[in-house]
Amino acid sequence: MGWAALSELVPLYPLYALLFLDTGLSGAQISMLFAVWSITSFVAEVPAGVLADRWSRRGVVVLGGVLQAAAFAVWTAAPETWAFTAGFVIWGLSGALVSGAAEALVYDGLVAEGAGGSYARVNGWMTAAELLVQIPTAFAAAALFAAGGYPLVGWASVVVCLAAAALALRFPETPRTEDDDEEQPLRQGVRESLRSPALRVLVLAVALIGGLDAIEEYFPVLAGDWGVPTTAVPVAVLVIALAGAAGAALGGRADRLRSGTLLVLLVLAAGCLAGAALWARPAALGSVAVFYALYLAVLVVAEARLQEGIASTHRATITSVAGLGIEVASLLVFAAWALAGPLAVAVLVVAVVPVVRAGLRTREPGTSDPSARAPTAPAAGTPTG
Repeated sequence: MGWAALSELVPLYPLYALLFLDTGLSGAQISMLFAVWSITSFVAEVPAGVLADRWSRRGVVVLGGVLQAAAFAVWTAAPETWAFTAGFVIWGLSGALVSGAAEALVYDGLVAEGAGGSYARVNGWMTAAELLVQIPTAFAAAALFAAGGYPLVGWASVVVCLAAAALALRFPETPRTEDDDEEQPLRQGVRESLRSPALRVLVLAVALIGGLDAIEEYFPVLAGDWGVPTTAVPVAVLVIALAGAAGAALGGRADRLRSGTLLVLLVLAAGCLAGAALWARPAALGSVAVFYALYLAVLVVAEARLQEGIASTHRATITSVAGLGIEVASLLVFAAWALAGPLAVAVLVVAVVPVVRAGLRTREPGTSDPSARAPTAPAAGTPTG
C-alpha cells in the first residue's frame, strides 16, 4: 500500500501539461508527445512482462521506478521539445515495466502466504491509495511550485520516484524454479492465454473493462462543459477520484458477489453516466462519481479473477497481454467520446457487458481452475507495504 501511494505522490503529475504550455508548446505538439508516450507503452508492454517472468518481477518494478525518475530528470534539466519527447519514451518504458510485474508480484506473494483469496481486497486498497494520494500531491505541487517553480517540482519528483523504487526493493519475491526457465517465454505465455478458452475470454474481458478507465482523462472536460468554474474544476475532479477510491476499496467485498450481480453494478454505472450526460449540470458530476465508484469496484474484481486464472510461470507476461488489450480498448473510449461524448461512452459500457459476463463467469467465487498453478515455493512476506 505504501509503495502504491508513494509511486503516485509525484508533484509533476498535476503540472506537467502546464509545463509544456509554459515552455511554448502548442496543443498539437502536446498531443504528439502523448502519442509518443502511448505508442512506447504499447510496444513495450508484453516484452516487459516477459522480462519480469524471465528475470525478476521485483527487479523490473524497481527498474521502472528508476526509469521514471530518469524521465523527469531529463525534463527538468532540459525543458525543451526534444527532452520532453525523450522523457515520454523513457516514461512509457517505465510504465510498461511496472504494469504487469507489479500485479504478478503482489498476487504470487499473497498466494505464497496462503492469502491468495485476499488479492481483490489488497488490489482494491492499492488502487484506492493511488487515487487518495492525489490530495497531498496537489498541495505538494502547489507549495513546491510557489517555492521554486518547475525546477523544484521536477527534482522533487525525481526524488519521489527513486524513493518508490527503493521501497519496491522490500517486496518479497517467490524463488524461481527450474521450470520457470523455459525457452521462448513470450511464445509460451501468449500460447497459454490462447490455449485455454476460459483464460482467453477472461483476458479479453479485463482488457475491455480496463480500457473504459480512459474516461478519467475527460473528467475535467465534463466539469468545464457543465458549468463548473475553472477554479473549482480541480476540486470537482477530486470528488470523483475520492468516489472511485471508495469503490476500489470495496473491491474485496465485491469479489464475493456472483457475476450476475457484478454485471448489474456495471449496468447501473452506465446508467449513472448516461443520466449525467443528459442532465449536463454541475450537480450531474455526483452521478459521474457514482459511476466511477461502481465501475472501479467491478474492475478490481475482474483483475483479481484474471490473476486467479493465470499460471504463476507466465503471470507477468499474460497480465501484460491484458495490459496491451487495455491500451487498444482505450481507443474505443476516445472514439466514442469523439462521436457523442459521455453518452456514447455509457453505451460502450453496456456494449462490453456480454464479454465481461462470459469472462467473469469462468472464475465465479468458489470455483477452481486446474490451469491456475500456485507458486511452488514460499515468499518471505506479503508485498503490501
